[in-house]
Amino acid sequence: MRIAIYGREFQPSVIAHVKHLFKYLVGKNVDIWVYDPFYKFLTTQFECGFSFPTYHVYEEIKDNVDLMLSLGGDGTMLSAVSLIRDSGIPIAGINFGRLGFLASINKNDFEHAIEDILNNRYDIQKRVLLSVESEQINLFQGNHYALNDITVFRYDSSAMITVNARINGELLNSYWADGLIIATPTGSTAYSLSCGGPIIMPESGNFVITPISPHNLNVRPIVISNQFTLELEIESRSNQYILSCDSKNESIDTSVKLTIKQAPFTINLIRLPQESFFSTLREKLLWGIDVRNY
Repeated sequence: MRIAIYGREFQPSVIAHVKHLFKYLVGKNVDIWVYDPFYKFLTTQFECGFSFPTYHVYEEIKDNVDLMLSLGGDGTMLSAVSLIRDSGIPIAGINFGRLGFLASINKNDFEHAIEDILNNRYDIQKRVLLSVESEQINLFQGNHYALNDITVFRYDSSAMITVNARINGELLNSYWADGLIIATPTGSTAYSLSCGGPIIMPESGNFVITPISPHNLNVRPIVISNQFTLELEIESRSNQYILSCDSKNESIDTSVKLTIKQAPFTINLIRLPQESFFSTLREKLLWGIDVRNY
């Protein structure tokens, strides 16, 4: 089996876990490919004892690896997703970060998870993505897909922006706010949740539109079908706004109109036998835990 390893720079406390992971995979005769910037970082942290092929871009792995392991938190996982795109490569995350909704494998007990993966004891959960495009400019060099959310923000701290939103050509609302989040079910437990949005199950077939600090407190998040097309036109005193596509950001002129809809492909997220969406919610959000005496 050929596994692509993706990661970013990490804290010294993680080094022992990473060394153990590579040693374990080599011992299982796994053909390892490592993301080139991450490999260069690793060589400055410890002596691995092995050399591995490296990759840098989507084209180098799309037809050449069986699955990808992301080493880090959810942010690292989102960056890894931007590399695999529509390749169909299954992906799992070992959580070296904090919360770990997506990167769900515990760093202290990854051997059992890897054993399940190597023996095909896992399910594939297909996660939908968002696509953001404009007729005027090429956004994010063509890599304009988001697993979590697409967000428009005000460019500076001086004034709100107005986001004119249309669904399938019909006016939804003109949002006076600091910004607007359009989140997938996967992203509903991220930024959208912190702004008062609902939690949406992955298979629900919906997106959620969540305003950021709206001027009108009667404006609430709204859940829409993922078959709808959303069009955004932004007004700002600075004539600019910030567009975020997961971990990618660009400064955009207000003359640029956006079209947001479901991407034409899904991400194959590896889910192990002991994992479920509800168990993740209970664990990560501390549901059912009595914290009154802590």
